[in-house]
Amino acid sequence: MSHTAELIAVGTELLLGNIANTDAQFISQGLSALGINVYYHTVVGDNPDRLRAAVELARTRADILITTGGLGPTCDDLTKNVLAECFGKRLVFHAPSARRIEDYFRKLHSSRPMTENNYQQAMLPEGCTVLDNDWGTAPGVAFEADGVHVIMLPGPPRECRAMFTHRAVPYLRKLSDGVIVSRTLKLFGIGESSMEAQLRDEMNSMTNPTLAPYAKEGECELRITAHAADEAAARALIDPVAAELRARFGPLVYGVDVPSLEAAVLALLREKGLTFGTAESCTGGLIAKRITDLPGASAAFRGGVVSYAAQVKHDLLGVDQALLDRYGAVSEPVAAAMAEGARRALGCDIAVASTGVAGPDPDERGNPVGLVYLALAAPEGTWVRRTEQNLKERPRIRHIAASHAFDLARRYLTGLEMK
Repeated sequence: MSHTAELIAVGTELLLGNIANTDAQFISQGLSALGINVYYHTVVGDNPDRLRAAVELARTRADILITTGGLGPTCDDLTKNVLAECFGKRLVFHAPSARRIEDYFRKLHSSRPMTENNYQQAMLPEGCTVLDNDWGTAPGVAFEADGVHVIMLPGPPRECRAMFTHRAVPYLRKLSDGVIVSRTLKLFGIGESSMEAQLRDEMNSMTNPTLAPYAKEGECELRITAHAADEAAARALIDPVAAELRARFGPLVYGVDVPSLEAAVLALLREKGLTFGTAESCTGGLIAKRITDLPGASAAFRGGVVSYAAQVKHDLLGVDQALLDRYGAVSEPVAAAMAEGARRALGCDIAVASTGVAGPDPDERGNPVGLVYLALAAPEGTWVRRTEQNLKERPRIRHIAASHAFDLARRYLTGLEMK
């Protein structure tokens, strides 16, 4: 059976813009992986009448309601009260949850006495499934009434994410007859619209497995989702589709179920026992940051040079002054010389370099915003890629430029054509 979920985030601070609703993003991603459709996100303040109206509407268009927030000990934490009323549930005192709250305060807040209002968190809908909270005080709640499954989770992101992953997901899996399995192909070098145009007819005709495209910053994803009696049967449905897509898109596919381009590159570097370095101008250290954000980067990453000024390119990387004078810092010859200089200076097997115009204005030679040269130097030679991004936002230009650098490294490490 296919399920549809609606997320209701409760909290006036969300409406005021004091905090971002990151819970909804995280939960939606998790529900998508489970094959559960999410058609609506609702945000409502700490007002019982408006929350009641939101719940009454949501139950007409979804068979799974997931709320976040409003489970704490203060007077404006009204989610349980309103949801219980809407679904005809009586709130009862749950002694095990009360003991867990007491233990939490004894262990983590021994110098601060537990106030009486904390026991409000142990008032739960009668007959519900209690979702123990090992990351805070407020327990979560799950129950079914009138054909609708209701899950209530705490609002603080650290608690909400852990509770969704370790408490809500197991509950949701039991609602399905069989299992739902997804695999995600990651692509770089093709836009979502171009990818979707090639696959539109197939996506519209597929029922099990299904295929869905997603646009990310400078790259795309294709998620294949299958429903079957067990995981092996689901994978048997997915694997032929994944193989066909890999054959169709070829070198544009940089991995399956991998978190990022840099993760794919780091895995290849470690597999081959090679070292990596960077020389960055317009990306300002972003390439180095993205790879060092990954656990285990020290096994392959030697270091990086942020050579923003032309003088630093010359003094630290050994870029010939004649090249800088003739072609300018934003040029193919300088990008190549930067990568080669980084490889020498850092003593690494391969090095990448970036030089370009991130904006907001063209450079002194009239090079347009979004023009970036990426280079890779290796024992066999040096390759340069020229990119022009029709963008004006510095963060996006820098991010996509860094991704191009990782794509060059990925192509070199897998023996693909360097272009």
